Amino acid sequence: MLVAKGITKFYGKLQVLKGVDISIQKGEIVSIAGSSGAGKSTLLHILGTLDYADKGEILLNDKRIDQLRGKPLAAFRNLHAGFVFQFHHLLPEFTALENVCIPGWIAGKSKKTVEGRARELLKWLGLSDRVENKPSALSGGEQQRVAVARALINQPEIVFADEPTGNLDSANANELHHLFFKLREEFGQTFLIVTHNEELAAMSDRVLHMKDGKIVESR
Repeated sequence: MLVAKGITKFYGKLQVLKGVDISIQKGEIVSIAGSSGAGKSTLLHILGTLDYADKGEILLNDKRIDQLRGKPLAAFRNLHAGFVFQFHHLLPEFTALENVCIPGWIAGKSKKTVEGRARELLKWLGLSDRVENKPSALSGGEQQRVAVARALINQPEIVFADEPTGNLDSANANELHHLFFKLREEFGQTFLIVTHNEELAAMSDRVLHMKDGKIVESR
């Protein structure tokens, strides 16, 4: 489903990615592990079209997405990719429901349709009684589940998660780990996850180990 070939990235004279090849199948949960500075997050951001590679190509369902720019890129990203980050990046002035709805509204979908799906997702994630709460009134684990719902609102092909449990205590981290697998079972959702959490990596279908800008091992 997602295929990348020869992904190369420089920041100035520093080569961060050195010709990375990767392939993710629909419904897979794949983790990228490695020490800090190995290039994990850079690779994730390029695959998710949040950053550009200097060389290489990226295909999603056989469509070249690395060549997209401007409004077509923003529209493609909004509809086909979901994102969950270590820090939830929820908008503090909006409720949980509104935060989840925003990508759907940006996509031009009807308010009724978007809000209906957002309420369904929040209920599925155990947050039906928190829909009107703003982020400041939610726990860290609840905020991250709202962020997961937001990532899923447009039914993306793949969710990119960058250290999604890095800001959670062990109980909430464990809950989020299992949530990803429930989402795969329920919706066939595909995930690519950058993580330092060995437990989450071990649960994944595959673990790709990065070192010095290359994938050096896969298991």
